[in-house]
Amino acid sequence: MKKFLVLYRSAVSARAQMAAATPEQTKAGMDAWMKWAKKNEKMIVDLGSPLGDSKRLEGQSAGKGDETISGFSIVQGESLQAVTKAFADHPHTHMPGKSSIEVIELLPVPGM
Repeated sequence: MKKFLVLYRSAVSARAQMAAATPEQTKAGMDAWMKWAKKNEKMIVDLGSPLGDSKRLEGQSAGKGDETISGFSIVQGESLQAVTKAFADHPHTHMPGKSSIEVIELLPVPGM
């Protein structure tokens, strides 16, 4: 099995989304995520979480990070295509505004 890092991207940060959501919207969102997670539980290594503020390190300086990355997961599957197919109906794809899911294969480290 190969492992994959999944990045959830949004035009609005996870912190801002969570602050603006009503309790009912939060529950509906979590219910949708948990339904998807149950359907795909065999592939999930770490369901992940929303992400907060970040910093971009370049040499000795630190600047504003990429705020479009709003969450992550780690999953496993036979191929990039198989994992990508499982995310076709993920609740993140139904968010209002510009959102996307990026699936990145984690390469094995020789000797580890």
